[in-house]
Amino acid sequence: MAKHTKNYHQKKFSIFMQKKLVSLFLAIILAFVILVLRITYINASSGASYTKVVLDQQQYNSRTIPFKRGDIVDRNGTKIATSERVYNVILDVEVMLSDKDNVEPTIRVLNECFGIEEEKVRKVIEESPSSRYSILLKGVNYETAQKFEKIDEDEENYPNVAGIWLEDDYIRRYPYNTLASDVIGFTVNGNLGSNGIEAAYNSILNGADGREYGYLDEDLTFERTVKEPDNGNTVVSTIDLQVQSIVEKHILAFNETYRDGFTTGEGSKNTAVIVMNPQNGEILAEASYPNYDLNQPRDLTKYYTEEEIAAMSDEDKLNKYNQLWNNFCVSEFYEPGSTFKPFTIAAGLEIGTLTGDEGYTCGGMLHIGDHDIHCSNRDGHGPQSLKRSLENSCNVALMHIGQSMGKEEFCRYQKLFGFGEYTGIDLPGEALGLLYDVEDMDPASLATNSFGQNFNVTMTQLSASFCALINGGNYYKPHVVRQIWDENGNLIENKNPVLLKRTISKETSDIVKDYMLGVVEEGTGAKAAVEGYDVGGKTGTAEKQPRGNKKYLVSFIGYAPQENPEVVVYAVIDEPNVAEQASSAYAMQLASDIMKEIFPYLGISKSPAEEEG
Repeated sequence: MAKHTKNYHQKKFSIFMQKKLVSLFLAIILAFVILVLRITYINASSGASYTKVVLDQQQYNSRTIPFKRGDIVDRNGTKIATSERVYNVILDVEVMLSDKDNVEPTIRVLNECFGIEEEKVRKVIEESPSSRYSILLKGVNYETAQKFEKIDEDEENYPNVAGIWLEDDYIRRYPYNTLASDVIGFTVNGNLGSNGIEAAYNSILNGADGREYGYLDEDLTFERTVKEPDNGNTVVSTIDLQVQSIVEKHILAFNETYRDGFTTGEGSKNTAVIVMNPQNGEILAEASYPNYDLNQPRDLTKYYTEEEIAAMSDEDKLNKYNQLWNNFCVSEFYEPGSTFKPFTIAAGLEIGTLTGDEGYTCGGMLHIGDHDIHCSNRDGHGPQSLKRSLENSCNVALMHIGQSMGKEEFCRYQKLFGFGEYTGIDLPGEALGLLYDVEDMDPASLATNSFGQNFNVTMTQLSASFCALINGGNYYKPHVVRQIWDENGNLIENKNPVLLKRTISKETSDIVKDYMLGVVEEGTGAKAAVEGYDVGGKTGTAEKQPRGNKKYLVSFIGYAPQENPEVVVYAVIDEPNVAEQASSAYAMQLASDIMKEIFPYLGISKSPAEEEG
């Protein structure tokens, strides 16, 4: 009886499970039917729209539309770097092969119009017969593109040409070739900036590519939708094209004058100039020599023979490129020499160890520590006032001044003037330079530092610091970009002058300016004078390491007018190709030649006596 009852319940449970399974199966069938009906409805009512979305997401049959990299212009809006439209020749192999009568005429047009060899086209056909996008040639100019368009429309003379189309592209061009090469830089791999503004403002100059998508409409017709590219912004530099041209003309003239017999074939190891506005930190011109053609930055033929180039390894060439692309004004440091003396005097006046009434006696040498440290005049300058010590560039007087200040204050003011620190200039590759720490500064080092030896600066550091020295003590961040525009010329951003710190008082600034006016009018800077203008400044002659090798870096830094200076010109000649390098006259002459031309152009105020006359 128990066994019968058990079988009865098992049978009943089995029937129950069967009913459950049938119900589940019917529910699944019903859901599937509903899903099919829903898909059918969606496809009927909105199928094309959904297809487009899916194809867009998959970038089906899509192509990139390149953006136009922004221009770089000078302060007056003249283009100094731009992107020109060019075209890439594309072959749709599948379209061409859709009719065997297309092949020969298409190959002939590719050769006649674009110079593409028949063998190249046939190789593409053989290797990629179903390709819809084969790039045959890049960088075709507008004239050639127009020639092809006329051929493409001339079905009578050019029948059965199929599968060729032109894709928009851009190529970077520099209208003035070598001009301002250090500041502008160039691009590599399409739109990657290398050196200069091209590198420092790469993300601003670049935009975003657009894309053209293919999709099927409700009639299963192949359609396209286009997402337009976002073009890059225009960078407005502080560079004045006219001033830059004048600077480079005179740098080139110097090197051509003194190049004969020099081992590098140039008139110096390096020649460099910075022209700056001392009232806001804007750089109007910046150049070093030798420079290079921005349109052909890897062309070494101007500097080396074909045999020399052929003998170079890849590493040798890379080193030559880096030397060529190096921006001396920003990336190289050196001992400034006597151009640093005004800073030592300014610091002494500011802290009160100098009053302006000091007197010194120069016997041509001073014994400090275990060293005999000589003046530039080995016979001695004799009695010197503070002003005359700067006019005559007397090392002995400056060593006394350094001693009176003490190493702690001297080092503090070196830093305050911005030496041994990054200026923050908006160009890549800025060097730092080397200074003594207070704890390492012995008496002899303090003595030589006081007149500009045994520590290093960059041209950018000294230019920016000098501007603060003559403008009343305001240290502005040096910069080469003043505005950002969109592609239509609308202002996006002003790069306003950045006042980083105060260095000295206006009273100290006025005293030092008076001394530097005397340098040009009555002292060592006489060759830098420009008729009709009050020019102040300071010469520099620095013996390079190791001492005694008769290698010098000579320089001059000057400004005008005397009241409210409007322009600073700093010229550096590293190892001039002359028998006796230790003469700043070469740098003075270079600076003077430049100032004579740029002063009238910039509208620099003439001296009061000249105006009255």
